[in-house]
Amino acid sequence: MPQQPPPRASGTRRTEPRGSRAQSIYHALRRAILEQALRPGMKLPEDTIGEQFGVSRTLVREALGRLAVEGLVELKPNKGASVAYPTLDEARDVFEVRRALERQVVLSLAGRLTPAQIERLEAHVRSEDAAQGRDGPESIRLAGELHILLAEMTGNALLERYVQEVSSRCSLILALYGRPHSSECAVSEHRQLIEALRLGDPEKAVAVMDHHLEAVAARAVLAPRTTGDIRELLGPYARKEGFKAS
Repeated sequence: MPQQPPPRASGTRRTEPRGSRAQSIYHALRRAILEQALRPGMKLPEDTIGEQFGVSRTLVREALGRLAVEGLVELKPNKGASVAYPTLDEARDVFEVRRALERQVVLSLAGRLTPAQIERLEAHVRSEDAAQGRDGPESIRLAGELHILLAEMTGNALLERYVQEVSSRCSLILALYGRPHSSECAVSEHRQLIEALRLGDPEKAVAVMDHHLEAVAARAVLAPRTTGDIRELLGPYARKEGFKAS
């Protein structure tokens, strides 16, 4: 009769697979970035993070690499990792790409959502509603996650991946450049979006999504960057004060 393995000792913790641990570190760091605990530009030392999580630097490096692909972390040779600090020009590019991707999401979903999917979306919005006035960073994260959930419901894995990347970058941009987050506006816009999808009118759904993302971009204060010679920029102010150019 084959010998049975000895029973696991009481209280012994099962070792998590390597991939699972790296995934957990990735999720923890991603959430910390999107909720602004880790601010744009902050250094992310592998050894310090590894000590905090009780894992090797190799696992931390895997998680940071995945975050770098999403644009949330910057990896520089000989300088290590840091939370990304997107420029305003990069921010405008991200929002432009996001609008194109999310139009495709709503075109795929309009009139095709199941009752269970609608309930899942409405439950998420209730979570956003509960966070109103309590935690601005959490509201930003939850708002982005609704869009990722919509992309997931299309069943298109590539579309879901791209939407997750741009949505995460937009959350970082809002944390960096945005006005104080208006969670009330975001929740109201999300409810309108879900209703448009439920009604099954693709044109209406696209219009609601476009309006919503334009409002999100406006809350990110994406004003055109000022460029030009300093003399030209200061000229009107000098003239108002009575100065004449030499």
